[in-house]
Amino acid sequence: MSEYIIKNGHVFDPVQGIKGDKKDIAVKDGKIVDKVGSSAKVIDAKDKTVMAGALEIHAHVAGPKVNAGRWYRPEDKHFDSHKTAGITRIEGGKSIPTVFKTGYAYARMGFTFAMEAAMPPLYARHVHEEIHDTPIIDEAALPVLGNNWFILEYLKNQEIENTAAYIAWLLRQTKGYGIKSVNPGGTEAWAWGLNCLSIHDPVPYFEITPAEITTGLMAANEYLGLPHSLHIHQNNLGNPGNYTTTIDTLKLAEGVKPKNNFGREQVMHSTHLQFHSYKGTNWGDFESGAKEVMDYVNRQKNLTIDTGNVTLDETTTMTADGPFEHHLHGLNHLKWFNVDVELETAAGVVPYIYDPDIRVCATQWAIGLEVALYAKDPMRCFITTDHPNAGPFTRYPRVYSWLMSKKTRDERLNTFKHADKVIGATNLAGMDREITLYELAQMTRAGPARALGLMKDYGGLAPGMNADVAIYNINPDKFPSDGAAIEKAFSSVAYLFKDGKICVEDGKVVDMGNKQTFWVDVKVPENKQVMHDIREKFLRYYSVNENNYPVPESYAPHQHIIAVDATQA
Repeated sequence: MSEYIIKNGHVFDPVQGIKGDKKDIAVKDGKIVDKVGSSAKVIDAKDKTVMAGALEIHAHVAGPKVNAGRWYRPEDKHFDSHKTAGITRIEGGKSIPTVFKTGYAYARMGFTFAMEAAMPPLYARHVHEEIHDTPIIDEAALPVLGNNWFILEYLKNQEIENTAAYIAWLLRQTKGYGIKSVNPGGTEAWAWGLNCLSIHDPVPYFEITPAEITTGLMAANEYLGLPHSLHIHQNNLGNPGNYTTTIDTLKLAEGVKPKNNFGREQVMHSTHLQFHSYKGTNWGDFESGAKEVMDYVNRQKNLTIDTGNVTLDETTTMTADGPFEHHLHGLNHLKWFNVDVELETAAGVVPYIYDPDIRVCATQWAIGLEVALYAKDPMRCFITTDHPNAGPFTRYPRVYSWLMSKKTRDERLNTFKHADKVIGATNLAGMDREITLYELAQMTRAGPARALGLMKDYGGLAPGMNADVAIYNINPDKFPSDGAAIEKAFSSVAYLFKDGKICVEDGKVVDMGNKQTFWVDVKVPENKQVMHDIREKFLRYYSVNENNYPVPESYAPHQHIIAVDATQA
């Protein structure tokens, strides 16, 4: 592979504590190295910002519900002009881009890794088909387990070892990365037309509560020592007053210590926290609860969170939180798609318009920004849009501009039709903090990499790490106060190196790189009871044969397998 020397750039690397120093970065054989030979190609990064490639910790970019959103929303299929003859394929979709546009768009913004945040185990083949076809970026997927019948039965009986053994088996079958829980217990309750709005509501038939499910999944996660913590979409999403449910859930992690060999320091990742930080009793007195939630997060060090920023766009909501999607359909009366995945999970899809002239939407926008601005440790707070639920991931540069420029967000805030009411219901107008470039690198690079257990190779620019390097047309010595300039710079990298290859140059995709699919292979003691239970349920309940359940090797030909040994747990 070629050798490069990136010279004269302003480097921001939390892994090494570099805060904008002018420093050369040497690249050889796909890795960052101390030095290269005199024949190395020189990339002049003068007056530019240099960071590691960014990591997406939570997005919905592959699989059946994403594809359902594509085919039942033809109005979303807007084509654009990003096409490089002989290299890229035509791109389509705004809130639900094609797999091709997904890879290209992430790369153009400087991303090199994305986590698919909700993989139905039964449809893991579909997820991996789309991951395989997504160019450039490395990817992984989290199987959803918070409403899985095996899990509910084992945890009801407090069988942590059996729970862990089943999870290890499932990760191998689905080529999954970790444990995702969506509205624990509530999605199963939806099969009965019910929901779990607090962590103590019993799940029909199984008679187990969300608190017990969450506590058990955390215990199983640490029993196995997985690279990533429990990744949870909490109960009571999107409802006024839900901040108390959120804090109750976060408290379940108190005193739980991480057990892993990947540098992870947390035991729970609470996702799209904006949707879980609401005060009030109804939409009439709806207001921000971000301060109360983030005060708790800031105190409890074994938590990570992502923001779920509303971008004020027309978008397509999709989640395994089936009852919430039905509720949303009842609010906006737009199209509604719902599916139940046998023994495992469910999903819903509903279009949505975050109209800035609607007070609730504008308040949600402010709450998402508050979540990030209240964070005292940027290494535990990551910027997301819960793509596409709060808006498309392609709006990340716009979110950065609001967070990095008080002037820009105040201009947006004061142009709302109901600005006075939004200001009265939130604390954003009085917040002077502006996220720095170094903090942005923590929130989009080093922090997500550490939370995912990938910090050995991702999220930094130290020698020995992957040569994933993003170079932006931003001069830190003359940082723009204009939000449009910030957004433009982060929308289109000057260069993106992926594993030492230049994949994007001047905002244009020039190479597909060498993408990989990450999954975790956990070794556990032989468990005859769990294997018997699996065989029995496949015979009695599943519509597929057990032998047809696993994802074949051919579906993920370029694999990065992370081995975990839990035999001594």
